Amino acid sequence: MKILHLETSSKNCSVAISDGEKLLCLCEEISENYKQSESLHTFVEWALQGAEISLGDLDAVSVGKGPGSYTGLRIGAASAKGFCYGLKIPMIAVNSLETMIEPFLNQNYDLIIPLVDARRMEVYCAVFDGISGEMISETEAKILDESSFRDFVGKKIIFIGDGAKKAKDLLQVENAEFKEDVFPSAKYLIRKSVQKFNQKDFEDIAYFEPFYLKDFQGVKKKKSEE
Repeated sequence: MKILHLETSSKNCSVAISDGEKLLCLCEEISENYKQSESLHTFVEWALQGAEISLGDLDAVSVGKGPGSYTGLRIGAASAKGFCYGLKIPMIAVNSLETMIEPFLNQNYDLIIPLVDARRMEVYCAVFDGISGEMISETEAKILDESSFRDFVGKKIIFIGDGAKKAKDLLQVENAEFKEDVFPSAKYLIRKSVQKFNQKDFEDIAYFEPFYLKDFQGVKKKKSEE
């Protein structure tokens, strides 16, 4: 099965093509300016060329459903829907935090905790078993304080993601490591997407919405600007 994977929930605009669980091509770029609107479709073209296939060869499209950047998620979801409608193929959605833990599984960590920056002292997070990858604590928007994650005292933990930067000096957690330069990537959508494809666990394209987790917070204009 050939699947196009789109991950746009963070600063990493990421596109991959896979055949089964084999990665055929990956195009991605991490940018502080969130370049999904500029780069996503170019990356799709490049990935298809690199994989030496056409859109018509695809069997499904998978998308990182969030949580993460509101605008990035909208772009990824709209693109995935467009491809699926046009090609009449199924759509698969995967929690973006789940894809972040893939490189850290079976690395002698008891727990892997992705922390995605959500402004001020808030992060999107979930807790995963370091061996099985099973989700132990559901995805949530969490305001960090010194007592956060103290329930896991005595465990060997790695905090990953751009939210780990503000957590490093605040959290009082022994045996913890922090790795900030970790972002969701389309290449880590592959394993879960293949599982979902085989189980026919597809999204309803017409009604699918990304996992925003909380309402969009826009910039409020001053009265003089209204």
